[in-house]
Amino acid sequence: MFGRPHLFTDYRQEAQLLPTWTQKAFFALFIATLFLLPFELPVISHIPVVRFLGDNEWLLPMSKTMVLLIAALGLNLLSGVGGQVSLGHAFFMGVGACAAAYLGADSGQTTWGHSLPIWIWLPGAGICAALVGVAVSPVAVRLRGLYLAIVTLGLVFVGIHMGNTSWGRKIAGTPGLGREAPDLNIRLWKEETPLVDLSSDGRWLWFDVSDGQKRYLFLLVLTIGLTLMAKNIIRSRTGRALQAIRDRDIAAEVMGVAEFRYKVIAFAVSSFFAGIAGALFVVMSSRVLAIEFNLFLSVEFIAILLIGGAGTTAGTVIGTFFVVMMPKFLEEITRWLEHAEGGLTGAISSVVLTEKGDFGIINTDIQTPGWTLSVFDWNVVLFGILIVIFLIAEPLGLFGIWIRIRNYWKRWPFSY
Repeated sequence: MFGRPHLFTDYRQEAQLLPTWTQKAFFALFIATLFLLPFELPVISHIPVVRFLGDNEWLLPMSKTMVLLIAALGLNLLSGVGGQVSLGHAFFMGVGACAAAYLGADSGQTTWGHSLPIWIWLPGAGICAALVGVAVSPVAVRLRGLYLAIVTLGLVFVGIHMGNTSWGRKIAGTPGLGREAPDLNIRLWKEETPLVDLSSDGRWLWFDVSDGQKRYLFLLVLTIGLTLMAKNIIRSRTGRALQAIRDRDIAAEVMGVAEFRYKVIAFAVSSFFAGIAGALFVVMSSRVLAIEFNLFLSVEFIAILLIGGAGTTAGTVIGTFFVVMMPKFLEEITRWLEHAEGGLTGAISSVVLTEKGDFGIINTDIQTPGWTLSVFDWNVVLFGILIVIFLIAEPLGLFGIWIRIRNYWKRWPFSY
């Protein structure tokens, strides 16, 4: 069997997560590297690709990547696996954020709160979002395609309006300022000294860890667990039923698949993931603001699925890292071009940046007069361009490109 890794004798062998020992070894090495990335280790400190997370300015975008990955995994179950187009994923994140604030934050003169520990408010945020998803699903599952997308799009605007009403302010705070989010400290109940302090610097084992490194490790453990959960759902009976509905809903119902029930399950599970991500999202920003869960956030999730590869867990992971980290990489490249003098890089900077030439298209100033765009605006433009390119050229996204490369080397030197 070691010499023939793709020889499967039963379905259980073929459906396992990592069917070969090579995949198991690389996965274990990858997970170990993720845990060691934030630390100053002599073994990896001289490798620039691995070492960059030791800088605190990279920990925040990486932590945001993991939070949005959790939400994207939920949308992948609904849209990528189940085939239900949704533009309202940001709404369910907002529900989870408000539930986390209500359960875990302190009460004030104008806001409600119960100061419950994280092992209550974090699952509670997912459960509240899942209940709202179940409440919305009877209407949503009767629609398809563009009609379903428009209905879920309306949820985003409804959520922003509800967050700004007098009743919503009791939970989300005032529209402009919001309210403080709960912390990530792990407590048994409401004691002053937490069991595990994640909001201040400290020392774990032989490592000196900062609050950013603690938050990164906590989110990494949570993200790995939820990623495995999402992958196992796809491999389960529910996942196979959702894929059958996505491919041909009428044929699936004729074969005995309960279409309505499985679509409700998809909305509930997807909303649960979004609620967890929404709670973590406001913890990362330290404030609860209803306006943050807007249409652009929902479009960002669509970009993640289309660029990474809809329907696949690996594609969702790749797409999230690409979409969330791309603005940071673009910012670093722009900063590098600003200091470039002479040579090829100087010529490129004079063409790209408005400060160094007459034909620049990127403006690094706060004000962007004329037809030039800021770095943020260029990120929005790149989202649209990449979505169009991948829809036309590679529907499976970056995951599809990886499959092509892998298959090429498997059959090399043959062309078939």
